[in-house]
Amino acid sequence: MTTNFMELHGDRYFADDKALVGGFANLEGRSVLILGQQKGRDTKTNIYRNFGMMGPEGYRKAFRLMKLAEKFAIPVITFLDTPGAFPGLGAEERGQAEAIAKNLLEMSRLKVPIIVAIIGEGASGGALGIGIGDRILMMENTWYAVISPESCSSILWRSWDFKEQAAEALKLTATDLLEQGIIDRIIPEPLGGAHKSREKAASILKGILIEELDALKDVEPRKLFEDRIEKFGKMGFYKE
Repeated sequence: MTTNFMELHGDRYFADDKALVGGFANLEGRSVLILGQQKGRDTKTNIYRNFGMMGPEGYRKAFRLMKLAEKFAIPVITFLDTPGAFPGLGAEERGQAEAIAKNLLEMSRLKVPIIVAIIGEGASGGALGIGIGDRILMMENTWYAVISPESCSSILWRSWDFKEQAAEALKLTATDLLEQGIIDRIIPEPLGGAHKSREKAASILKGILIEELDALKDVEPRKLFEDRIEKFGKMGFYKE
């Protein structure tokens, strides 16, 4: 979708998280920061990318690059595709929860447009850690939820056998989430799904990203983050 992509590495604290690919690129004449979770396509690359599960260094790398984009007034595009944040002992020791929480805070008040696109799995804080934006897009055959159906089933029923029941209760499809106001737009996929024609799926996504970027480019920075905070503040129901 882009040209002149320049990948940047490292969080300047601990390591370079291979589960997150981030860098600057040109999108039809527009400078953008791209942040995307990467899973891999076979055993070797799945292990190399840690199955798309980011550790705290991944969220800190994302934060570092987003602040760099803000410095130069460059919009941010994030692609979500993860089964969740990495739950390992090392990740917890290095501050997994703090890294995600900091991203939630900082993304909510970033002074450049942020467009989020769910392109596969969007599970839990692993997705939300790079998922705060002005526009939330979702490919039509993807899912997005506070927890994966398998994990939900194992917590509630102590078994994975009820994952279908959990998925139904979670209302995690694009149609469900659009009705609830969690997402803003569904991205159509080629017949048979995006995996049947990655080039066509990318072309459709590219056109929509350009539309959304153009709609946000003239919005004042302060209004951007005020609207963003209001947008997420309206989600869900609560009683004081």
